[in-house]
Amino acid sequence: MKLNSSIAAVVTGGASGLGKATAVALAAKGVKVALFDLNEELGEAAAQEIGGVFCKVDITSNEAVDAAFAKARAAHGQERVLVNCAGIGNGIKTVSRAKDTGELTHFPLDAFEKIIQVNLLGTFRCIAKSAVGIASLEPLEDGEKGAIVNTASVAAEDGQIGQAAYSASKGGVVGMTLPVARDLMSEGIRVNTILPGIFSTPLLMSGGPKLVEALSAMVPFPKRLGLPEEYANLALTMIENGYFNGEDVRLDGAIRMAPR
Repeated sequence: MKLNSSIAAVVTGGASGLGKATAVALAAKGVKVALFDLNEELGEAAAQEIGGVFCKVDITSNEAVDAAFAKARAAHGQERVLVNCAGIGNGIKTVSRAKDTGELTHFPLDAFEKIIQVNLLGTFRCIAKSAVGIASLEPLEDGEKGAIVNTASVAAEDGQIGQAAYSASKGGVVGMTLPVARDLMSEGIRVNTILPGIFSTPLLMSGGPKLVEALSAMVPFPKRLGLPEEYANLALTMIENGYFNGEDVRLDGAIRMAPR
């Protein structure tokens, strides 16, 4: 797909981190970008920076997602591109033992469900609601109507201690990539997923320089954190390369996560 001012895109989690970097890269190609995010302050600022539109949205809500797509389409027309970057995480063991009392507790199931609701169901909700709109468009070159890029994680393949819920949610995103691509093949919509390793995002950087240094040392090469711009570069490659379809790709400096 040729990215230019005739193309509209939606980026979830677009207010910061990987999503914002992707939105910036798309806008630099002339694409009209709508940012979906819960953080209104950062989202409005990011939208103003790239000349886009911000839509405050909770991706676990059908009504909120419908309203966000309606706002984005009113501003830019039907999107041909969806990049799903919205997501959350937690770190809770399946069974934990209190250090002081030895009391045993299991993973709170409502916390597990929340991760699945956002990372897996939220991603699919946006895919489904975007795809039904993209399918209504006239095809471009090679019969293509649109492209979708999802964000999983290396934790989908080598999750660490405390990542049962997070790994399950991201593993689900990886697992549905090919069947969704097959579902949408007759509509000319391609679907791919990126599995980022350890990236320099505001949340991670807030852990301080010692944490960043320790995490960087874990990466075989290059020995640093991934840059959001590198994620954005791969996302744009997946969108622009018309033969890229049904794939999940690690972007991780060859890291394989240790148990902890």
